[in-house]
Amino acid sequence: MTDYVRWLSDLGMDDVPVVGGKNASLGEMIQNLTHLGVRVPGGFATTADAYREFLARDGLDERIQSVLDELDVDDVAALAEAGPRIRGWVMEQPFPAELEAAIDSAYAQLTDEAGTDDVSWAVRSSATAEDLPDASFAGQQETFLNVHGIDSIKHRIKEVFASLFNDRAISYRVHQGFEHRHVALSAGIQRMVRSDLAASGVMFTLDTESGFRDAVFITASYGLGEMVVQGAVNPDEFYVHKPTLAAGHPAILRRTVGDKAIRMVYSDPEHDAHVQTEPVPEDLRPRFSITDDEVEALAKQALLIEQHYGRPMDIEWAKDGIDNQVYVVQARPETVQSRSGSVIERYVLREKGPTLTTGRSIGGRIGAGPAKIVASIADMNRVQPGDVLITDMTDPDWEPVMKRAAAIVTNRGGRTCHAAIIARELGVPAVVGCNNATDVVKDGQEVTVSCAEGDTGFIYDGKLAFDHKTVELTAMPEIPVKIMMNVGNPDRAFAFSATPNSGIGLARLEFIINNMIGIHPKALLEFDQLPQDLKDQIRPRIAAYASPREFYVAKLAEGISTLAAAFAPNPVIVRMSDFKSNEYANLIGGKRYEPEEENPMIGFRGAGRYVAESFKACFEMECEALKRVRNDMGLTNVEIMIPFVRTLGQAKAVSEALAAQGLERGKNDLRLIMMCELPSNAVLAEEFLEYFDGFSIGSNDMTQLTLGLDRDSSLVAEHFDERDPAVKKMLSMAISACRAQDKYVGICGQGPSDHKDLADWLLKQGITSISLNPDTVIDTWIYLAEQAKTL
Repeated sequence: MTDYVRWLSDLGMDDVPVVGGKNASLGEMIQNLTHLGVRVPGGFATTADAYREFLARDGLDERIQSVLDELDVDDVAALAEAGPRIRGWVMEQPFPAELEAAIDSAYAQLTDEAGTDDVSWAVRSSATAEDLPDASFAGQQETFLNVHGIDSIKHRIKEVFASLFNDRAISYRVHQGFEHRHVALSAGIQRMVRSDLAASGVMFTLDTESGFRDAVFITASYGLGEMVVQGAVNPDEFYVHKPTLAAGHPAILRRTVGDKAIRMVYSDPEHDAHVQTEPVPEDLRPRFSITDDEVEALAKQALLIEQHYGRPMDIEWAKDGIDNQVYVVQARPETVQSRSGSVIERYVLREKGPTLTTGRSIGGRIGAGPAKIVASIADMNRVQPGDVLITDMTDPDWEPVMKRAAAIVTNRGGRTCHAAIIARELGVPAVVGCNNATDVVKDGQEVTVSCAEGDTGFIYDGKLAFDHKTVELTAMPEIPVKIMMNVGNPDRAFAFSATPNSGIGLARLEFIINNMIGIHPKALLEFDQLPQDLKDQIRPRIAAYASPREFYVAKLAEGISTLAAAFAPNPVIVRMSDFKSNEYANLIGGKRYEPEEENPMIGFRGAGRYVAESFKACFEMECEALKRVRNDMGLTNVEIMIPFVRTLGQAKAVSEALAAQGLERGKNDLRLIMMCELPSNAVLAEEFLEYFDGFSIGSNDMTQLTLGLDRDSSLVAEHFDERDPAVKKMLSMAISACRAQDKYVGICGQGPSDHKDLADWLLKQGITSISLNPDTVIDTWIYLAEQAKTL
């Protein structure tokens, strides 16, 4: 090749100064990973020297520099005037003859190899300061798709050159300390993957929100990938567990269906842009855009790329609708979470207001301020420091104003769209994909944007008070007890796992059922018999799954496996469902199946349900989900806990029912734990332990039933205290019985989280583990370490 053009297949990461980060990375993968199964479309790239020579002609570079030297990039209006003027100069500049000849020659060779010039190409930008480990220029420059013919390719190359002077790119270079003249641009000409006929998306080799390293996060939507990158669609999302994938087990932890309302497809060659957007057919929207096999195939390619580069990666992929293969079209280092250190930030709302709308949360933070509804980039100057920016979607030129905002909210976009990427880089909380934020929030209205409650981000009415804590994760002191956590929300599992811990002492299935399913299990088992209005309410929720029953089992398995993977190899004690009848009745279809009880707190719940004929089929679905996680996925750190076991007869019946369902105590390292939460459990502790491998004390119910208090009643709330001598007597009996039989004994009730002195008393009693709410772990750990010095 020449000094002006290089084949992608001849490039490697040493060539970043020659062809920029993106093109160098494509060449690196083609050379080193193709034989391992990573598919990367080929092509050629113009060089940085070609770009510099192009700009040097007739002193264009000096004219550009003189404008940039005088520019204040924080002056949005001045930036909006300077950028277009510079880009216009670039478009008017002719190519040097040698560069034009080199492009013509390379294109001719490609079409000769293809046997036709009726080939579709992507023309992409690649900056020489791009995709560095400490800076991401991703999305700042232009990409053009479905480009046909040499004349169109040359026109698009010039547009790529001009895009180095997009407003956001100019601003970003200044804020990152890059000299404009030190950054050059390469144009990559790459054969198109026909994802217009299939699907495409983005994947990261870590969790983008928490930095959790053992998962691959994949987004997918129909059509060309620009819709996902730009944030124009709310895509499907998947998490794949790396160790489980490496072990050859089914490895998909989570699946979330996006609404995928539009897709980008090819248009007629005469159409100026060569691509267009169109609505996705209604029947395809509630279904996943790629299969489980394709999700895992993508994750395997992502792992090969991560292993080669030795760091977390941000990867764009596309599925070809003709050959049905998945391809990697870009890969760059991930530059936000991979730089996070040993500090945990915790944001917690102190109050709640009315919820205006919800979307996908970005960043784990909370921001509040007056809302500014911005319809277009022309109105950006309306946003002042501390405002909440609310818009349909952002594009790469919005960065100068986004950094002013206390929070960002968009109607469209997923967790890998530009708004999300920029928000993470800036440390600004963002909620994307709300669908209706610009309609339901009024301009100037005080709002609070909370990304601190899991995957769902909330926009609340009013400026709400919140706490912000920073915890430095230095080495924790030794203590003679294991500190576990109460975690029921899979959305927050990856983030919570970064806190020092010995596993999950209580994972409630109720959270998964309520938030990830929302439908009564019997309504799914008897779906065909439901009235039409209930069917219509349920059908969209379950459309992506093979059957109503499969939806329930799969969503349970997804929630459990996410918790198990986040805390592996530490134990994760999963408590089977302990909804009371009034709580089950609140699920969709629940009122058809639940009795009305005067006091559901001591009614049809826990173990009594599992052995009742009316609930048996529902119990079996929970068992099937647990088997998938333990037996199929190999996450044997999951242990099973049975709540509210009133009698020895129930203990025996539940143990036998689990064994009949393939969950036999002791087989495949399965431990069976019993919630010790009734006085009968403590009085007959030795006898109950014949059926279980230990106790987990539920201090809330034990206090309620020992003292005869309804813990839901405010009239007697002042007498509710887990430190009452009668309650302590019950706890002491249970602990002593477990210690005598050398069996596990922990506590997962609220008491130790609320009262450090109770935690200290439990430590002195010889309890094996204390399971705490995540926000109390560090303080209680340090307190117990101090108390342990006096033992």
